[in-house]
Amino acid sequence: MSAEANRYDVIIIGAGASGLMCAIAAGQRQRRVLIVDHAEQAGRKILLSGGGRCNFSNMSVTAENYLSNNPHFCKSALSRFTPWDFIELLNRYNIPFHEREHGQLFCDNSAKDILDMLLNECRLAGVEIRLATKIDAVEQSSTGSYRLQSKQGDFFCQSLVVATGGLSIPTAGASPFGYRLAEQFGIKVLETSAGLVPLTLQPAQKERLTTLSGIAVKSRVSNGAQSFCENLLFTHRGLSGPVILQLSNYWQPGQQLQINLLPDTDLLLLLRQAQQQRPQKQLKSILAELLPKRLLETFLDEQLLATPLRGLTEKQFRSVVDGLQHWAIKPNGTEGYRTAEVTRGGVDCKQISSKTMEALQVPGLFFLGELLDVTGWLGGYNLQWAWSSGWCAGQVV
Repeated sequence: MSAEANRYDVIIIGAGASGLMCAIAAGQRQRRVLIVDHAEQAGRKILLSGGGRCNFSNMSVTAENYLSNNPHFCKSALSRFTPWDFIELLNRYNIPFHEREHGQLFCDNSAKDILDMLLNECRLAGVEIRLATKIDAVEQSSTGSYRLQSKQGDFFCQSLVVATGGLSIPTAGASPFGYRLAEQFGIKVLETSAGLVPLTLQPAQKERLTTLSGIAVKSRVSNGAQSFCENLLFTHRGLSGPVILQLSNYWQPGQQLQINLLPDTDLLLLLRQAQQQRPQKQLKSILAELLPKRLLETFLDEQLLATPLRGLTEKQFRSVVDGLQHWAIKPNGTEGYRTAEVTRGGVDCKQISSKTMEALQVPGLFFLGELLDVTGWLGGYNLQWAWSSGWCAGQVV
């Protein structure tokens, strides 16, 4: 292929959510766009999202739903391409979707509906996609254009967009390529870690809780600074479920968690009333109306559970409340990138334009989505950030 045929206005490295959205927006402006990706398939993480149903956005998206060392950075993009803009696209394709708790938006059928829609929009916008194409090196010429080297030949462009994602879910093709490229051009990369990830336990705690694997209970979990209230899932490795994934974004190694296994119950009042009304009932029969038996047997003394309410003191009631509503635990760590949904940290947003996603000191170089130091909550926020950041860059590349 001639060098001329390999010249593009825009090359996007990464055929994920932000890269595809950027390509569509740029292609619609009549830009000649190429997407390259080392994977065999586009949009692998889109297909995995929401258990295959694609939690594509949320009804309530604000900057408060994101973590960043530059907390105002995400505001511009999120306000310019909103969940309603993405919904408008779905409606054009008659893709049915529904809202779940906490404003989460899911496809009725399959995440494949959304990927097919994006790939079709790319085709309509004249975007070329080359999969199984690994970029080996990138260099910038004295005129500011970019040359990308690969075993399939060299590619040239004026605007280079890096949308390679973070380090989470390596089985879906995650790699540190984008961070290395940022550093190559003198752009600071803040320390990365696994986000929206299950927590592991110290050996003694793990052994104590191992019989609870598979049990899920609504809980309030706090690290002192941040608190969430959703389902907590006990696993054979530790703690998971939406409430743990949410808090993992804020948890730091060595921090203790406070867990309330009955967040909607005034347990002390309930026990006092039950003692008045059903004094002959054993404690465990009252608590079994609220929590699984296995959990009660793990958290409370067997003899205490077998005691009729009439034989229990106020002090014993308070110890029950402490055991179930003030559980303090210090996790051992996280399960890491293998099961993490996102990557915390990344390309320093202070070196990127919040309006265009262009590197402030490197004209023509853009960074999108998960690569940036913008990490959303669980619930569609990270895909919305991908759509918004991709669309904004697509207006200017």
